[in-house]
Amino acid sequence: MTSLKHICKQAFIKPNNKHFFLKRNIASTTLNENYSNNYDIIIAGGGIVGCSLACTLGKNNKLSNKRILLIESSKNTPFTLPEKYSNRVVSLNPGTKKLLTDIDAWRHIESARFGIVKRLQVTDALSDASICFGEETSSENVSYIIENNLLIYAVKKELERLKNVEVLYEEKIKEYHLPDAAESHVNLHLENGGQYSCDLLIGCDGLNSRVREAMGVQYLNWNYNNVGIVATLKFSEEINNCIAWQRFLPTGPLALLPLTSSMSSLVWATTKEHAQQLLGMSNEQFVDALNEALWKVYQRSNIIDRTLKAFDTLLRASNIPADLHRRYPPKIDSIDGRARFPLGFGHATNYIGKGVALVGDAAHRIHPLAGQGVNLGFGDISCLNKVLSDAIYAGSSLGNVSFLRDYESERQKYNVGMMAVVEGMYRLYRTDFTPIVLLRSLGLQATDVFYPIKKMMVNQASL
Repeated sequence: MTSLKHICKQAFIKPNNKHFFLKRNIASTTLNENYSNNYDIIIAGGGIVGCSLACTLGKNNKLSNKRILLIESSKNTPFTLPEKYSNRVVSLNPGTKKLLTDIDAWRHIESARFGIVKRLQVTDALSDASICFGEETSSENVSYIIENNLLIYAVKKELERLKNVEVLYEEKIKEYHLPDAAESHVNLHLENGGQYSCDLLIGCDGLNSRVREAMGVQYLNWNYNNVGIVATLKFSEEINNCIAWQRFLPTGPLALLPLTSSMSSLVWATTKEHAQQLLGMSNEQFVDALNEALWKVYQRSNIIDRTLKAFDTLLRASNIPADLHRRYPPKIDSIDGRARFPLGFGHATNYIGKGVALVGDAAHRIHPLAGQGVNLGFGDISCLNKVLSDAIYAGSSLGNVSFLRDYESERQKYNVGMMAVVEGMYRLYRTDFTPIVLLRSLGLQATDVFYPIKKMMVNQASL
């Protein structure tokens, strides 16, 4: 029924008029045969999301006869798995892992290395409130910790096997000409003089997207007075390292993401001033500061402590089970590879236009405190892949706005909701104002003891 609806909407004719679609497909095929620089789909940007999108579309049976071009400005650098772990990692939810499995990229990661999170424990440094998701003994995983460069390598391995996907490296796009009402193709001009055209241009070119700029859409964005510090950590002893710890400090959240039995990846969001101090320290001084941040008992309000104890007593009297198995993070022994990156928020008011769509960071940017940034991008990939399949099945052009609007509607509905939650958490935990600390602590404790709510949160974050 959905396809029938789209056919009618796209053609404005009766559903049984097949000649319209046949003529359209023949015209498209002829154009592709006559002009080698014309593609059905061109993807601008070959990072994690761009490569994964190209691979996903290339392996879509309904798009098997479509020509796809991926344009990336950086070099195609050969990858060899280094002995040291990279300090840039991503946390992939089960939905993203499934997509990578479906395109056969996960097998390359599995044969290399990755960390598993079976339990996520979140604590507030200004109270005893905490919440936990998952269990160490569970067969289900909360997320997977993968190095950025390994993830790109795994996807590129599968890209190399696809005959309908071409990749141009070290090429920069000079300008875009998007179609108006009378045109049906997108035209691209490269800095080297090359010219290309396509039915559908997909912008995967990051937070400073040139494709988004060419679309002329409004972009709501701001930078936080925070930066993220990343590093690879080594513990003083080996442990069953399958827990991700996150502690909300007065200056920002700090997270440890498991890699091996003795190593984790650090993501520490803090103020610019504090970050400058931390990066100016020796490794030994930084380790001391990190251990202090994980264990320090901050000055607390007696009102908060008394209220939380009373709330805990009420829960016990009501026979509501509380999580009595709080874990404590291991002691950090050494670090490697400190670096920093800026933090900010961004969202495009529109993800699509005639013959163009935005995916990943080109459409949205989010604070890393929930580890959902790249997962939102992979959610975009899954949705767009399905929408384009529907368009092909209906005999429509790939750049048809009526189909692309389904992608925009579904993804904005999910992305805006997730971004609002993360933004709310960031603002809720950036203050030490006693009434706010009390409110968030009670909310955290209440959520922790009600399993259905936690399960719903996990399911939503796993999409």
